[in-house]
Amino acid sequence: MLTGLTVHELAERFKVGDATPTQAARAYLDRIAALDPKVKAYLTVTGDAALAGAAEADARFKSGTPRGPLDGIPLGVKDVFCTRGVRTTCGSKILDGFVPPYDATVVARLVQAGAVILGKLNMDEFAMGSSTENSAYFTTRNPWDLSRVPGGSSGGSAAAVSADLAAATLGTDTGGSIRQPAAFCGNVGLKPTYGRVSRFGLVAFASSLDQVGPFAKDVLDAALMLQAIAGHDPLDSTSATIPVPDYAAGLSRGVQSLRVGIPSEYFIEGLDAEVEAAVRAAIETLKGLGAKTESVSLPHTEYGLAAYYLIAPAECSSNLARYDGVKYGLRAPGARDLLDMYNRTRGAGFGAEVKRRVMLGTYALSAGYHEAYYGKAQRVRTLIQRDFQKAFERVDVIVTPTTPSAAFRMGEKEDPLSMYLNDVFAVPVNLAGLPGLSVPAGFTKAGLPIGLQLIGKAFDEATLLRTAKAYETATTWRERKPELAA
Repeated sequence: MLTGLTVHELAERFKVGDATPTQAARAYLDRIAALDPKVKAYLTVTGDAALAGAAEADARFKSGTPRGPLDGIPLGVKDVFCTRGVRTTCGSKILDGFVPPYDATVVARLVQAGAVILGKLNMDEFAMGSSTENSAYFTTRNPWDLSRVPGGSSGGSAAAVSADLAAATLGTDTGGSIRQPAAFCGNVGLKPTYGRVSRFGLVAFASSLDQVGPFAKDVLDAALMLQAIAGHDPLDSTSATIPVPDYAAGLSRGVQSLRVGIPSEYFIEGLDAEVEAAVRAAIETLKGLGAKTESVSLPHTEYGLAAYYLIAPAECSSNLARYDGVKYGLRAPGARDLLDMYNRTRGAGFGAEVKRRVMLGTYALSAGYHEAYYGKAQRVRTLIQRDFQKAFERVDVIVTPTTPSAAFRMGEKEDPLSMYLNDVFAVPVNLAGLPGLSVPAGFTKAGLPIGLQLIGKAFDEATLLRTAKAYETATTWRERKPELAA
């Protein structure tokens, strides 16, 4: 079945003529029609455009001029990226009906590589959440257990890959929003270094933290996706001018003599016993492959969550001020004056979690409190960055759990604080601007996926991918699939 293949397997089928991009696109669109009413991964399906793009890819393969490993591959993108002529909602009612006049750079690069875009994927509103329960439209369900969440905020992107509703997808990671859903849904999720991938055309949540990355069925696919989207973009002033290596070429190097750091601060009270056992078993697997492990200390980790939930809301408060009902998106009717229009529009257009974070951020930035809250959080951020710098003087990669537990049930975490605690192992990586990757590392007794997090040095995604590939090759976790039936 074409929808069960990886990106590289599908590309090989196209190359030898055993399948065509149009056949693959139709297979995915048929599967979306049959299964997405259960999974609810897609907010918008662009079937006609996908078939048109697939027909163009057919012609390139027929003439012997394919564009590369993503040519004709059916992909999905999180609904936080601007897509020319296709509505972009960010999972929010305030942008319902908004149709951008341009593509985000990452979308444009995928299209340039020949990829076929199947549609836009569900997410927590403005990427604020860890479960996709904050989407203004519906909650995406975890393909491994439809009563559980897929994680967030890129829950639709993760669920689509696990349910074979896309060959691979794009998401964003501000405080774990790629790695956490990848762990919950049992796929590979990569958050690149801040600045490695352009943010132009990405609707901003927290501008100093947001980063774009792929979800994939295996490590090679993640490498191919990163290869397509990485690199400097003159349209993004935070985009780094650092050369992009050939990620796929370095995957076979293995982990012989690689120095792997184990931070005690990530093996804490509250960590689920099954998750800890799976992660420690993964560490032993890496040791068996020739890696050398040693303990490292990241002493300011415990302050990461508090710092994040001051910095991110402060930046979101600033970024979301643009949604006022004047230029685009929702405008609430019946306003008496301009201020009333602002209040009515934002009151009707923003959900509870977005309002909560805007208020937190506005307070943290307000006169008399800026230095006590936002300023102090930024200083803690510097301390966390220094912890990582010191650790990476001794090791090449750091290994931790991705999440404290496996996927939880929908509605289980109604208290915002309990939801925020789910990000405890993820947010320090964003605060430090480092690359992080989650790779499948086992299953609970209930059959739910467990993720292993790899953290690397800045702009050293190659080492993360190489380590993940060695571990993936030595295990069979990626061979298991959720039991979804049409």
